[in-house]
Amino acid sequence: MNKPQQLLGKTGMLFFLVIISAFPPLTIDLYLPALPTMVEALNTNQSMVNLTLSSYFITYAFGLLFWGPLSEKFGRKPIVLIGITGYIVTSILCALSASIEQLILARILQAFAASAVTVVSTAIVKDMYTGRDREKIMATIMSLVIIAPMVAPVIGAFLLQVATWRMMFVALAIFGSFAGVLALCYQETLEKRYQGSILRSWGRLAIIIQNPRFAILLVIFSISPMALMGFLASGSYIYINDFGLTEQQFSYAFAFNAMCAAFGPMIYMRLSRYITVKRIITLCFVFLSVAGILTLTIGHLSPIIFALIAAPATVVIITMKVPGTNLMLDQQSHDTGSAVALIQFCSMTCGALGMLLVSLSQESLIKNLGLIQLSVGIIGAILWLLVKNKPFVTDKLLKNK
Repeated sequence: MNKPQQLLGKTGMLFFLVIISAFPPLTIDLYLPALPTMVEALNTNQSMVNLTLSSYFITYAFGLLFWGPLSEKFGRKPIVLIGITGYIVTSILCALSASIEQLILARILQAFAASAVTVVSTAIVKDMYTGRDREKIMATIMSLVIIAPMVAPVIGAFLLQVATWRMMFVALAIFGSFAGVLALCYQETLEKRYQGSILRSWGRLAIIIQNPRFAILLVIFSISPMALMGFLASGSYIYINDFGLTEQQFSYAFAFNAMCAAFGPMIYMRLSRYITVKRIITLCFVFLSVAGILTLTIGHLSPIIFALIAAPATVVIITMKVPGTNLMLDQQSHDTGSAVALIQFCSMTCGALGMLLVSLSQESLIKNLGLIQLSVGIIGAILWLLVKNKPFVTDKLLKNK
């Protein structure tokens, strides 16, 4: 750790990074079991309820572009504190929504605030760690963050039994308050701030995207979230409506998927000792293609079979995230906040697209998901094979050993 934290310490800093990195999965997954119930409670339809998910992702993605460059100008701490404060307020607004339209608007505001929190988390990691150490800390954070989607649906299903869907957003406000206490203890890690104007700080995004090495890797590693977010958007409907599971049973199936995914970053760190990173990424795209074929052919037979296909698909997507993010960050020696914003923006945008595509036909969700998995696997593998032996990839990978 290059910049020790006097108040949080090494362990406390890791815990803080895990908490602020957990905002997206917790905010999304906590109320997934309530989606079918909310259709009736708010007197609306599935498409409108799904807008609370897709609108969140789209706003979150653009919020990243807004806050990322600002964290380079004003520092990480002011941005994260603003984001957490806004998150608490908007979570309460979500709980108080009287209609689906009000809830969608509150979710949009909530996403904008949450994006300020999570864009800073990865930037802090880049501030504090380098090379293999950065990979290790990213893998640790990702593995621990995945606990959120493991427990969130279970907690959500429990809250649904003792209260209404509104209590889930109250719980998010409480979580935000806890994160705020940790943020107050965090000491600034950005050493050199951008001296230009606010408008010019946003203009750095265009300069970064013109870096061809960064741009091509951004395309390759941004498409895989389409398959993951497609599963998130369709999972509750597949398990509850198609397979007839209860909300509580769905939460267990979803927790199983998240539990498997938690091993992804650790699997990568272990495999990378014996297998080249280039080969690991190639295998991940191949396995995702195979998962797509299995989903299309036998995924509809039973919830157990579907779960046993979905879990490995999630694992390989999460596994790729560690080397992919690290490789992209290595292409930029400065403007970390803006680079992180672009990485997360493209990931979330492609994820939102995956959620939209999987929901085009509510009668064939499993088929839609399989097609997305297969397409992403094939396209990603082809693009990766074209660049994996280029100097800007191999040189950085050798440096990080």
